Amino acid sequence: MAFADRARIYVRSGRGGDGHVSFRREKYVPNGGPDGGDGGRGGDVIIEVDDGLNTLTDFRHIRKYFAGNGQEGGKRNCHGKNGSDIVLRVPPGTVIKEADSGKVITDMSGENRRFVLLKGGRGGQGNQHYATATMQAPKYAQPGQEARELWLELELKTIADVGLIGFPNVGKSTFLSRVSNARPKIANYHFTTLSPNLGVVDLEDGGFVIADIPGLIEGASEGAGLGHDFLRHIERTRVMIHLVDAASTEGRDPVEDVFAINRELEQYNADLKNRPQVIGANKTDVLQDEGAIRRLKDTFEPLGVKVFPISAATGQGVRELLYCVKQLLDTLPSKTVVFEQEFDPEFETGTAGEDGFTVTRGDDGAFVVEGPVIEKMLGYTNLESEKGFLFFQNFLKERGILKQLEDMGVEEGDTIRMYSLEFDYFNS
Repeated sequence: MAFADRARIYVRSGRGGDGHVSFRREKYVPNGGPDGGDGGRGGDVIIEVDDGLNTLTDFRHIRKYFAGNGQEGGKRNCHGKNGSDIVLRVPPGTVIKEADSGKVITDMSGENRRFVLLKGGRGGQGNQHYATATMQAPKYAQPGQEARELWLELELKTIADVGLIGFPNVGKSTFLSRVSNARPKIANYHFTTLSPNLGVVDLEDGGFVIADIPGLIEGASEGAGLGHDFLRHIERTRVMIHLVDAASTEGRDPVEDVFAINRELEQYNADLKNRPQVIGANKTDVLQDEGAIRRLKDTFEPLGVKVFPISAATGQGVRELLYCVKQLLDTLPSKTVVFEQEFDPEFETGTAGEDGFTVTRGDDGAFVVEGPVIEKMLGYTNLESEKGFLFFQNFLKERGILKQLEDMGVEEGDTIRMYSLEFDYFNS
């Protein structure tokens, strides 16, 4: 069975309960006023991190999740019961995406331990709220707000300081079992390792978490083999140990192997080509001559990539490699790589009237864009990052804000003001 690090599920929040229509019926009060109670709010869909989980297996068995609906209001101003929330527990490092677009909704990493994915519908107001001097017996109550729904793609991207990469059968599992507390299953078959094994490396001046990324093959970045399923686990690592078979026990050229795997990494995610690497030239215990070691050093050390001759089987050279990795980690930011939000369910699944905006002209001629949807969007979007700014531009286009500005005659260089922020308009 393959490692459960990906799942597609359907979620729906609870519908709000309808407001109630009723009138007081008391002795000696023949024409009592309205006393219909409000409906309860629908339940939320909530994502929470559970440190005890390390796969998405549970979501393979159950694919649909529903929060509870709010109850209708009752007589005598009785408020309907709120719908129950549904909490989905996921392993740390799970990225939640909108299934059709693949856009990131939230990344359950770092400080993000709990996220309200879909809010339940608001409960409707009972008829008691609609009494006026001219309408003292209203027979109308507000219906509850509709539920919200989404198809999600869940992806587990392992959180580790160091990724252990290389072709199948270069000795990664043996290396991991030697340097850490992990005890992976070891056998001489391609793709023996079906899940990233995590281990903690302890050194005198501190340790780090290392992940054995299962054996890659050429074409992995295009989905060959189990490529995509494994490549995603490399994205969070800060340093990579690239293990090669220096003894060429399977007839492979170790120098070409390094180039081939690095091509796959770059094609999958261009940012990975700048990720620091060290090369472990493994299997020196069965090495016939030093030619391969010299070629590796001559090829990669001028590029700033250190090469360590090692034997995972005997432990030779392993300690020196680990200390080099630790020194590299100490020079890099320790913050976990977190994927930024690209899709906000509250906006994309919102109901009419909740996501409005206005475009007006200020006294100084600037175009002023305001409204609840604008204020909230600016509150969570990091406009200083390239991804955040692209998300911001797409948001303005998809919401029809750019079209409205164009309809009002906006021209190149005009100022657009959104609360405390000002932008110059360019027609791209």
